[in-house]
Amino acid sequence: MAATKHHSPVIDSSDFRQVARALTIVENSLAGADELLKSLQFKKDTTIIGITGPPGAGKSTLVNAIINNLLQQGSKVAVLAIDPTSPFNFGSLLGDRIRMASHFNHPDVFIRSLATRGSLGGLSAKTIEMTDILRSAGFDHIIVETVGVGQSEVEIAGLADVTLVVLVPEAGDEIQNIKSGLMEIADAFIINKADRADADLFANNLRKIVHQSKATEIPVIKTIASQNVGIDEVAEFIIASKKSGNNRKSMLLSEKAYRLIQQKRMQHINKQQLHQQLTAALTEDGFNLYAFVDEYPPAP
Repeated sequence: MAATKHHSPVIDSSDFRQVARALTIVENSLAGADELLKSLQFKKDTTIIGITGPPGAGKSTLVNAIINNLLQQGSKVAVLAIDPTSPFNFGSLLGDRIRMASHFNHPDVFIRSLATRGSLGGLSAKTIEMTDILRSAGFDHIIVETVGVGQSEVEIAGLADVTLVVLVPEAGDEIQNIKSGLMEIADAFIINKADRADADLFANNLRKIVHQSKATEIPVIKTIASQNVGIDEVAEFIIASKKSGNNRKSMLLSEKAYRLIQQKRMQHINKQQLHQQLTAALTEDGFNLYAFVDEYPPAP
């Protein structure tokens, strides 16, 4: 019996309304979201660039400068700016929009903010799905900007072809505490605001730590994004990474599959209901959390 072929709706990167509509359907799990995702086709070799780092590292300014550089090369660029706060707190979203305002009316730049919905690493299955919508639309580059430096940020490795970890010279005291997981995901370290004191010392110390931790050389690139210094080198690294190909593809896809399966299995779990049922179970003699979890959800 022949397999049923999905009719593939064509999402066009030049029609921003269409792209935004598709993203909204997927983000909010509206009717047709599953069918839309199953029918996606990827006809262009899009590079997904993950940019992560602590608040105050100047990531949005860096993203702005990278966009400018990629536009000069004739690329179409999409940005997913991940809001690490509650969906009801628009401060972070507004900040991203203000910092990237110069690109908002550019016909080759699409920018969308996304709340994390409580995902520890600042990423969620929705981010993966929305990134795939943008890939299907045919953008040359998709930049995913997220906040935080720590073990949980390893999640971005499940999404990006190239991961840039942005730090600032003031992080010098914390450099010994940079988690090994961060070393694993970084394809390059960007030291932004490199005109500040001790930037060279910080860069050298970071290179030593990276060299001790990894067999392969990870670039440490100094930038002053606000003055467009070092951005050419960052863009060249991104382009070179695309040409050399991604040898982590199966690992990346496994990580994506894990997140998506996790979301699918959890979608029927209502947190408020869980709390009510747990509260009721606590009144029973011999309550055991592990037995409760093992038998959850209870049979109707």
